[in-house]
Amino acid sequence: MAHFAELDENDIVLRVLVIANEDTGVDGVEDEAVGIAFCQSLYGSDTRWAQTSYNNNIRVRYAGAGYWFDRQNDAFIAPTPYES
Repeated sequence: MAHFAELDENDIVLRVLVIANEDTGVDGVEDEAVGIAFCQSLYGSDTRWAQTSYNNNIRVRYAGAGYWFDRQNDAFIAPTPYES
């Protein structure tokens, strides 16, 4: 199974979906772009997505609602309880 985070216009995670492996690749090879296209086919071509890993294999940590996707560092950042 693959996991994809939907992002708002500020790269804040709205939700995370679990997608079947056959919907995220070709010939058994997982491809993030294929998974994103699948998510967009379900929720609209104007939606924004990034793959996340339940095992923290990519992008530092598993995304959750309210997390921020830092594109420069290619990482999901957990929300902080207080501004600092």
